[in-house]
Amino acid sequence: MQYRRLGKTNLMVSEIGLGAEWLERHSAEECKEIVAACEAQGINILDCWMSEPNVRTNLGEAIRGHRENWIIQGHIGSTWQNGQYERSRSLPEVKAAFEDFLTRLGTDYVDLGMIHYVDQHEDFDYILQSDYLQYVKELKKKGTIRHIGLGTHNPEIAKRAVESGLVEMIMFSINPAFDMLPPTDDVDTYFADEFDASFSGIAPEREELYKLCEQHDVGITVMKGFAGGRLFDAKRSPFGVSLTPVQCLHYCLTRPAAATVLVGFDSVEQVMDAVKYESADDMEKDYATVLAGAPRHACSGQCTYCGHCKPCPMDIDIAMVNKLYDLAVMQPEVPASVKDHYKVLPVNAADCIGCGGCESRCPFGVKIVERMEKAAELFR
Repeated sequence: MQYRRLGKTNLMVSEIGLGAEWLERHSAEECKEIVAACEAQGINILDCWMSEPNVRTNLGEAIRGHRENWIIQGHIGSTWQNGQYERSRSLPEVKAAFEDFLTRLGTDYVDLGMIHYVDQHEDFDYILQSDYLQYVKELKKKGTIRHIGLGTHNPEIAKRAVESGLVEMIMFSINPAFDMLPPTDDVDTYFADEFDASFSGIAPEREELYKLCEQHDVGITVMKGFAGGRLFDAKRSPFGVSLTPVQCLHYCLTRPAAATVLVGFDSVEQVMDAVKYESADDMEKDYATVLAGAPRHACSGQCTYCGHCKPCPMDIDIAMVNKLYDLAVMQPEVPASVKDHYKVLPVNAADCIGCGGCESRCPFGVKIVERMEKAAELFR
């Protein structure tokens, strides 16, 4: 298992994480088996947003005696009212639910305390002025939560959270299909049977968000990486082609600032299928060729940092140079942190000999030689 730094939290999280949602439908013993399999494979981050009492108890039992092996991402505002889940900002309800979370999981702290499920601007505006937010800040001050995060499916809300300086990380929905759609405050839109929008490349709002997160050192934990499994079925996929779990994982993990993909597991076998990513070769990870040849997809001229341009005769990390260039041109002046990352590259854009081999391999027709010239000039 490979581990990545989750932005300014400095937590080292496994590339594949456990999203515990599906464990609601499993017995305590099955839950324990799945959690143990994850831990044995080096998975060290666990997300629990669910307020349902039994799954919280089962998770607590599953990690009992192993709490120190887990980075827990727990949600503040997911409550259980009249026998069902409700999102709430009411302080009495929020406090009771979070205290229940700690008790049932058998811990006195949560590594990542998540402002739960903010998809609407009105909700975000309310939170900024609310006693709910003061409660979250008090929890951090006391050490009950170590870092403040926020969960959203809306890139505009995520951007506001990052720019506010309030959060150290975000939980965000990423997969190839979602990335092609414009921002919305209705998550059901992403799971529609048909889309009116043209799949003409990554939505600029989402592309900007990923770069903004990297600039501000705000790490991303990824949810919905498989789009509910529909990307595995060519008939249900909006692209008209199927992707593998490994390809979906690689797509998510090649987004700037993405540190881990939280996968929902129904069985130990599914855990083992996901961790195959760690031993997969470049051909198995290659999502770019599949998407470029899909009947309902176009990403022409847009670098997705897929690494398909390799190998370079000068050994330039082309995807990294492109990423740093894109980060740099977002600002009037090149940020010092981006300059520093560029300077430590053993070879860079200035070493490009213009052979064009990379362009012949790029599935999306990116003018790489031209971009190398621009990057060399920018970072001169």
